[in-house]
Amino acid sequence: MLASLLPPFLIGLREGLEAALVVGILVAYLTRIGRRDVLPKLWAGVGLAVALVVIIGAILTFGAYALTFQAQELIGGLLSLLAVGMVTWMIFWMQRTARTMRSHLEGGVDRALAMSGFWGIVFIGFVSVAREGIETTLFLWSMVQSAGQESLGLLGAVLGIAVAVALGWLLARGVVRLDLRRFFAWTGGFLVIVAAGVLAYAFHDLQEAGVLPGPFSGSATIDPATGSVGVGWAGFPFGWAFDVTAQIPPGGTLAAILQATVGFMPEMTWLQVVAWVLYLAVVGSFFVRGLVGRKPAPKPAASSDTLASRHAPQGAS
Repeated sequence: MLASLLPPFLIGLREGLEAALVVGILVAYLTRIGRRDVLPKLWAGVGLAVALVVIIGAILTFGAYALTFQAQELIGGLLSLLAVGMVTWMIFWMQRTARTMRSHLEGGVDRALAMSGFWGIVFIGFVSVAREGIETTLFLWSMVQSAGQESLGLLGAVLGIAVAVALGWLLARGVVRLDLRRFFAWTGGFLVIVAAGVLAYAFHDLQEAGVLPGPFSGSATIDPATGSVGVGWAGFPFGWAFDVTAQIPPGGTLAAILQATVGFMPEMTWLQVVAWVLYLAVVGSFFVRGLVGRKPAPKPAASSDTLASRHAPQGAS
């Protein structure tokens, strides 16, 4: 149960906290410049974004039932690829813009007030939440589809988002302090690992749909010795990379833990394994390089600062 709850919880917590911090910065800035009159418009945009995310989640959850198996696998694989792309982009976007996020958001508010008025503020509130919400919905849906346990996955995500909203509120009022630099570094690394697993499962779906060659179609690599789909080197490149279902039952606790955290399945194709390894090698190396490259120079303890103070709305202590 914990294995199915923890990954969606952490994803909901991270993505929800990003959205909460952005909204908190916008609210604090509008308050500071004396434009509380436009706060209802900002919240209207946030509400529209939440409604859109709920609709997308409902479509993803219930819309596939009327489709054929191949269509379900095709759509699932493509959406998983889209989710991995969005999450990967967001991870590196946070690395690049974390330090300048406040000034970027405040500049957007100034431009909206000067040019667009009502709809500009609504749009900023909508985009601030919709971007995170759609990305989170796609990623969670893809991850839950690959690991199963839909109800537990949804519960974990809702709990994570609820904690993120509460934490964002406490940060905005200076009740708690959090080193967001470290928080986003650790959760970013976790997301890279989870995204690799989602990518691998996307390849699995596309192979089952017949879009990519694999052991489910006539393009499977056959082992001459057995006449069946090859396993191991006998199955390269379009067979099974390994099959440890006898040692790790697919429906067991260990299999659930491994699949929910690192994307490991007891039976994986060569394309899945190659995609998983390449993603971790390429994206992981760039992620670590970004962490090392943005380490601040040593400062005296009295003047040290954290991302929390940079992101906390003005007035928070």
